[in-house]
Amino acid sequence: MKRDDALWKGLLEDLFDDFLRFYFPNADELFDMSRPFEFLDKELEQIFPADENDFSPKYVDKLVKVITSDGQEGWILVHIEVQGSRDRDFAERMFTYYHRIKDKYNKPITAFAILTDSNKSFRPNEFEQEFLGTKITYRFNSYKVLDADTKLLQQSNNPFAIAILTVQSALMKGKLDEDKLFDLKTDLAKHLLSKSISKEKIRSLMRFLKLYIRFDNDRYVLKFEETLNQLTNRQTTMGLEEFVLDRAKRQGLFEGRKQGLKKGLKEGLKEGLKEGREIARVEKERAVVTNLLQKTSFDNLQIADIAGVSVAFVEEVKKGLTA
Repeated sequence: MKRDDALWKGLLEDLFDDFLRFYFPNADELFDMSRPFEFLDKELEQIFPADENDFSPKYVDKLVKVITSDGQEGWILVHIEVQGSRDRDFAERMFTYYHRIKDKYNKPITAFAILTDSNKSFRPNEFEQEFLGTKITYRFNSYKVLDADTKLLQQSNNPFAIAILTVQSALMKGKLDEDKLFDLKTDLAKHLLSKSISKEKIRSLMRFLKLYIRFDNDRYVLKFEETLNQLTNRQTTMGLEEFVLDRAKRQGLFEGRKQGLKKGLKEGLKEGLKEGREIARVEKERAVVTNLLQKTSFDNLQIADIAGVSVAFVEEVKKGLTA
């Protein structure tokens, strides 16, 4: 499963109440928002197990148990295509999910397809089948990010609107040079920080923004991190590098004076910066692996592949979480 899939899984869990309010203006009347949501990912995997020999585009599938305001229990099935590609069998796949879930739980179901691709003609919203006088039509909610009104999204106070804006911005990759993409990503970060939403949701959306909109040039990755630090007035990964650099600088001065050599400062600065970058890299990897362990059901091999680390590193982080 691609990294975008993992990002969507975590974001939907962090912002699921906002997702409901985004699609249902009267969500607070329909659902009991004071009751916790139950994410039935493992149950969904049992209903629709993955085919190891199936190399077709994958989807992020979420099955969520939601309590309605009248006390009845309902399940909401969310399909999100993060591959950005057309799939002729998508509608039938949605129907297959529906009838298997209906057969297992026999509860009302509302299904969503959030289409994040750039294909203007790919707009599935129903599955229909007819044979010798027998006919079935299954319609589901379909949301095309490409069609979303950017101005309305920017005016919205719903945090989920920022997630859609992020996908819209990512779709601009290839149409803009790195400088303009950087400006677009930075403006979106400023927009996010201007909203009156919880720190937890800001962190979740900022993580989504940082990783979903990707630069080809690593220089822009570092530049964006520096910009975020300036916008938030906080010390994060770059702050760690600065701390190590300052320590090395002081050590270099001490050694330089002790030995009467200017070389001490130069070497201290060089080694300190190298050490700081290495520590920052490891901490970033540890944070990504921790998030995947806590918010997904991936095995160690899948997580290692997504995060770009060794399986041993994943096992080490996992051991630390359970200690």
